[in-house]
Amino acid sequence: MPEPMLIERLMPDYDATRIEHRVVPAVPEEVWRAVREADFVRTAEEQAAVRYLFGARSAAERLVSSVRGRRAPERQEPDSMRLADMPRHGEWVLLGENPPEEIAFGAIGRFWAGETRWLTLDADTFGTFAEPGLARIACNFSLRPYGLTQTLLSYEARTKGTDEASSAAFMRYWRPLAPFIGSVMRAQLRMVEREVASDG
Repeated sequence: MPEPMLIERLMPDYDATRIEHRVVPAVPEEVWRAVREADFVRTAEEQAAVRYLFGARSAAERLVSSVRGRRAPERQEPDSMRLADMPRHGEWVLLGENPPEEIAFGAIGRFWAGETRWLTLDADTFGTFAEPGLARIACNFSLRPYGLTQTLLSYEARTKGTDEASSAAFMRYWRPLAPFIGSVMRAQLRMVEREVASDG
Protein backbone atom coordinates (compact mmCIF):
# COMPACT_ATOMS: atom_id res chain seq x y z
CA MET A 1 0.00 0.00 0.00
CA PRO A 2 1.47 3.39 -0.94
CA GLU A 3 2.56 5.80 1.79
CA PRO A 4 0.50 9.00 2.23
CA MET A 5 1.96 12.17 0.79
CA LEU A 6 3.45 14.78 3.12
CA ILE A 7 0.56 17.15 2.47
CA GLU A 8 -1.92 14.39 3.33
CA ARG A 9 -0.22 13.79 6.66
CA LEU A 10 -0.01 17.52 7.40
CA MET A 11 -3.61 18.33 6.48
CA PRO A 12 -5.80 15.28 5.81
CA ASP A 13 -8.97 17.38 6.15
CA TYR A 14 -9.41 20.82 4.61
CA ASP A 15 -11.99 23.44 3.72
CA ALA A 16 -10.66 24.11 0.23
CA THR A 17 -7.95 22.93 -2.11
CA ARG A 18 -6.58 23.97 -5.48
CA ILE A 19 -4.33 21.75 -7.62
CA GLU A 20 -2.53 22.81 -10.80
CA HIS A 21 -0.34 20.64 -13.05
CA ARG A 22 2.33 21.11 -15.71
CA VAL A 23 4.35 18.64 -17.74
CA VAL A 24 7.96 19.83 -17.65
CA PRO A 25 10.44 18.58 -20.30
CA ALA A 26 13.06 17.29 -17.88
CA VAL A 27 13.58 14.29 -15.57
CA PRO A 28 12.39 14.56 -11.93
CA GLU A 29 15.87 15.13 -10.49
CA GLU A 30 16.34 18.21 -12.69
CA VAL A 31 12.85 19.53 -11.96
CA TRP A 32 13.40 18.96 -8.22
CA ARG A 33 16.44 21.25 -8.26
CA ALA A 34 14.44 23.89 -10.14
CA VAL A 35 11.52 23.68 -7.68
CA ARG A 36 13.87 24.39 -4.79
CA GLU A 37 15.83 27.14 -6.58
CA ALA A 38 13.07 29.05 -8.41
CA ASP A 39 12.51 32.53 -6.97
CA PHE A 40 8.76 32.97 -6.63
CA VAL A 41 9.04 36.70 -5.96
CA ARG A 42 9.90 36.96 -9.65
CA THR A 43 6.46 35.53 -10.47
CA ALA A 44 4.83 38.75 -9.28
CA GLU A 45 7.48 40.88 -10.97
CA GLU A 46 7.13 39.21 -14.37
CA GLN A 47 3.44 38.30 -14.58
CA ALA A 48 0.97 41.18 -15.03
CA ALA A 49 -2.02 39.15 -13.78
CA VAL A 50 -0.17 38.24 -10.59
CA ARG A 51 0.86 41.87 -10.01
CA TYR A 52 -2.76 42.93 -10.47
CA LEU A 53 -4.05 40.36 -7.95
CA PHE A 54 -1.53 41.35 -5.29
CA GLY A 55 -2.16 45.03 -5.96
CA ALA A 56 -5.92 44.55 -5.62
CA ARG A 57 -5.42 42.75 -2.31
CA SER A 58 -3.27 45.59 -0.97
CA ALA A 59 -5.83 48.17 -2.10
CA ALA A 60 -8.63 46.26 -0.36
CA GLU A 61 -6.62 46.12 2.86
CA ARG A 62 -6.00 49.87 2.75
CA LEU A 63 -9.71 50.52 2.16
CA VAL A 64 -10.79 48.30 5.06
CA SER A 65 -8.25 49.92 7.38
CA SER A 66 -9.51 53.38 6.38
CA VAL A 67 -13.15 52.42 7.02
CA ARG A 68 -12.19 51.06 10.43
CA GLY A 69 -10.20 54.18 11.26
CA ARG A 70 -6.93 52.30 11.46
CA ARG A 71 -3.63 52.83 9.76
CA ALA A 72 -3.01 50.30 7.00
CA PRO A 73 -0.24 47.87 7.96
CA GLU A 74 3.05 48.39 6.20
CA ARG A 75 4.30 45.08 4.88
CA GLN A 76 7.91 44.50 3.91
CA GLU A 77 7.89 42.21 0.90
CA PRO A 78 10.83 39.79 0.73
CA ASP A 79 13.55 40.30 -1.86
CA SER A 80 13.32 36.63 -2.81
CA MET A 81 11.38 33.50 -1.90
CA ARG A 82 13.09 30.21 -2.70
CA LEU A 83 12.12 26.90 -1.13
CA ALA A 84 15.83 26.11 -0.78
CA ASP A 85 16.08 29.04 1.66
CA MET A 86 12.77 28.56 3.49
CA PRO A 87 13.28 28.24 7.26
CA ARG A 88 11.63 25.89 9.76
CA HIS A 89 10.72 28.90 11.93
CA GLY A 90 9.05 32.02 10.56
CA GLU A 91 5.91 33.09 8.72
CA TRP A 92 6.19 30.74 5.73
CA VAL A 93 8.02 27.58 6.78
CA LEU A 94 9.36 24.40 5.23
CA LEU A 95 7.22 21.52 6.50
CA GLY A 96 9.07 18.59 4.96
CA GLU A 97 10.61 17.16 1.83
CA ASN A 98 11.02 13.79 0.16
CA PRO A 99 13.52 14.24 -2.70
CA PRO A 100 12.83 14.13 -5.59
CA GLU A 101 9.11 13.44 -5.11
CA GLU A 102 7.61 16.10 -2.85
CA ILE A 103 8.34 19.26 -0.88
CA ALA A 104 5.79 20.82 1.48
CA PHE A 105 5.57 24.29 3.01
CA GLY A 106 2.94 26.35 4.75
CA ALA A 107 1.77 29.25 6.88
CA ILE A 108 -0.83 30.17 9.48
CA GLY A 109 -2.69 33.45 9.57
CA ARG A 110 -5.74 35.51 8.77
CA PHE A 111 -6.02 36.60 5.13
CA TRP A 112 -9.64 37.45 4.41
CA ALA A 113 -12.07 40.35 4.98
CA GLY A 114 -9.44 42.89 3.97
CA GLU A 115 -6.85 41.79 6.51
CA THR A 116 -3.65 39.80 6.08
CA ARG A 117 -1.72 38.74 9.17
CA TRP A 118 0.78 35.89 9.27
CA LEU A 119 1.86 34.20 12.49
CA THR A 120 5.45 33.35 13.30
CA LEU A 121 5.50 29.60 13.86
CA ASP A 122 7.65 26.51 14.16
CA ALA A 123 7.18 23.86 11.51
CA ASP A 124 6.86 21.14 14.16
CA THR A 125 3.72 22.75 15.61
CA PHE A 126 1.93 23.32 12.29
CA GLY A 127 -0.14 20.14 12.34
CA THR A 128 -1.50 20.63 15.86
CA PHE A 129 -2.05 24.40 15.82
CA ALA A 130 -5.62 25.22 16.91
CA GLU A 131 -5.81 28.89 18.01
CA PRO A 132 -9.24 30.14 16.86
CA GLY A 133 -9.76 32.93 14.35
CA LEU A 134 -7.08 31.81 11.89
CA ALA A 135 -6.45 29.32 9.10
CA ARG A 136 -3.62 26.98 8.14
CA ILE A 137 -2.31 26.75 4.57
CA ALA A 138 -0.39 23.64 3.50
CA CYS A 139 1.19 23.63 0.04
CA ASN A 140 3.29 21.17 -1.87
CA PHE A 141 5.03 20.52 -5.13
CA SER A 142 4.97 16.87 -6.13
CA LEU A 143 6.87 15.28 -9.00
CA ARG A 144 6.18 12.09 -10.98
CA PRO A 145 7.96 10.71 -14.04
CA TYR A 146 5.94 11.33 -17.21
CA GLY A 147 7.41 9.02 -19.84
CA LEU A 148 11.16 8.73 -20.07
CA THR A 149 12.24 12.37 -20.25
CA GLN A 150 9.45 14.47 -18.72
CA THR A 151 7.98 15.17 -15.29
CA LEU A 152 4.42 15.79 -14.20
CA LEU A 153 4.79 18.67 -11.74
CA SER A 154 1.79 19.30 -9.47
CA TYR A 155 1.21 22.24 -7.12
CA GLU A 156 -1.46 21.90 -4.44
CA ALA A 157 -2.63 24.36 -1.78
CA ARG A 158 -4.96 23.22 1.02
CA THR A 159 -6.54 25.54 3.60
CA LYS A 160 -8.30 24.75 6.86
CA GLY A 161 -9.84 27.19 9.34
CA THR A 162 -9.03 26.67 13.00
CA ASP A 163 -12.71 26.97 13.98
CA GLU A 164 -16.10 27.00 12.26
CA ALA A 165 -16.34 30.79 12.06
CA SER A 166 -12.89 31.06 10.47
CA SER A 167 -13.71 28.31 7.98
CA ALA A 168 -16.92 30.08 6.97
CA ALA A 169 -15.20 33.46 6.63
CA PHE A 170 -12.36 31.95 4.61
CA MET A 171 -14.76 30.20 2.22
CA ARG A 172 -16.53 33.50 1.50
CA TYR A 173 -13.13 34.87 0.51
CA TRP A 174 -12.09 31.73 -1.37
CA ARG A 175 -15.01 31.17 -3.71
CA PRO A 176 -14.66 34.32 -5.85
CA LEU A 177 -10.85 34.35 -5.72
CA ALA A 178 -10.09 30.67 -6.42
CA PRO A 179 -9.70 31.18 -10.22
CA PHE A 180 -7.22 34.03 -9.66
CA ILE A 181 -5.27 31.97 -7.13
CA GLY A 182 -5.13 29.22 -9.73
CA SER A 183 -3.56 31.66 -12.18
CA VAL A 184 -0.86 32.52 -9.61
CA MET A 185 -0.13 28.83 -9.08
CA ARG A 186 0.14 28.22 -12.83
CA ALA A 187 2.52 31.17 -13.12
CA GLN A 188 4.71 29.61 -10.45
CA LEU A 189 4.75 26.31 -12.32
CA ARG A 190 5.89 28.19 -15.43
CA MET A 191 8.59 29.82 -13.32
CA VAL A 192 9.89 26.37 -12.36
CA GLU A 193 9.95 25.34 -16.02
CA ARG A 194 11.97 28.44 -16.91
CA GLU A 195 14.37 27.63 -14.09
CA VAL A 196 14.85 24.16 -15.59
CA ALA A 197 15.57 25.73 -18.99
CA SER A 198 18.07 28.18 -17.51
CA ASP A 199 19.92 25.32 -15.80
CA GLY A 200 20.14 23.50 -19.12
